[in-house]
Amino acid sequence: MKTPQQNRFSHRGHRAHRENRCPLYCRRVLCGLCVLCGLWFGLSPFSAYAEDILHLYNWNNYISDTTISRFEDECKCRVIQDYYSDNEEMLAKLAAGATGYDIIVPTGNAVEALVRQHALRPLDKSLLPNLKNIDPAYLNTWFDPGNKYSVPYAYTITLIGYNSEKLRGLDLPLDSWAAIFEPRYLEKVKGRVTVLDSQRELLAAALKYLGYSVNDTDEGHWRQARDLIIRAKPYWAAFNASSYIKELTVGNIWLVHGYSNDIFQADQDAQKARRGFRIRANLPKEGAVLALDSMVLHKSGPRPDLAHRFISFMLDGRNSSELTNLIGSGNPNRAAQPYILPEIADNPSVFPNHEQQARLEMLRDLDRNQRRVLSRIWTEIKLR
Repeated sequence: MKTPQQNRFSHRGHRAHRENRCPLYCRRVLCGLCVLCGLWFGLSPFSAYAEDILHLYNWNNYISDTTISRFEDECKCRVIQDYYSDNEEMLAKLAAGATGYDIIVPTGNAVEALVRQHALRPLDKSLLPNLKNIDPAYLNTWFDPGNKYSVPYAYTITLIGYNSEKLRGLDLPLDSWAAIFEPRYLEKVKGRVTVLDSQRELLAAALKYLGYSVNDTDEGHWRQARDLIIRAKPYWAAFNASSYIKELTVGNIWLVHGYSNDIFQADQDAQKARRGFRIRANLPKEGAVLALDSMVLHKSGPRPDLAHRFISFMLDGRNSSELTNLIGSGNPNRAAQPYILPEIADNPSVFPNHEQQARLEMLRDLDRNQRRVLSRIWTEIKLR
């Protein structure tokens, strides 16, 4: 089907015949207009169709290079990626006016924010027959009922990671957030503990330890969580959401509040370096945060056709499995299971059983007033 621009020039031969009878000045004017039209066409969104480029805005290290190369070969296109390390960073960049992203991979609460902002393009599910591969447990979520805008991509769990050798014999309750928050345990590992530098994640862990939901917004409960964190803070080495992987790998840090895929990576790196210890992970009995990341189409993306092709491609089990095998991410795609390495498929920190899943919660978005209160509490935590 021709674009409107193609239709404008579809009678070029007829116009040329008429142009031959025009005076010289008329032909010059027409040539000038043609040059301007050519420049306009080259700068218009339709030129992106000629280039066949998909613009992907994704988390750091959240897709295999092999997967990208296979998609480029299959669709005869190029994939250009930009990266973010936090949902707030991504949302802030879009709010500041960034455009042109065909696909973004936000977490549930960020999907909720983008839907509320009317920033997303609805999916054409007739182009996504393999949507049936997704485990129904990860469909029809509160942030996108009916999956009008989102397709599950991968998930991580926030849990406890630890050096199995360094903590041997210390009698720490590694199946509980008590190991992170209680001074009577922390004094055994003082200066060897890090927690995520994330106000939502750290507060969620404290709330779960206190017996509340991660989405509890009672200010009194938030203050209880704040006091719990401030009491434990002197025993921690740092608030760390990035380099803690390396610190675990080399043995400088022994106990972390971290993401399941990061802890998996630290263990892989420690084994490759033959460190003589393993980095293990436990899901606390009180419960934890599950972050489900989904593929969505941003309204400003010029190539919804390529975006749908990419989503369909990632719904294939083999393609989907490569991310799990690369970084140990959880996978909501049932068709990926046969391709996932057995040692990952059998890891309950990556694929929790039904009883463990019942203790997991997804973070919900906060309103403006709640964000302001939480920011004040976070400032109090950092300054104490």
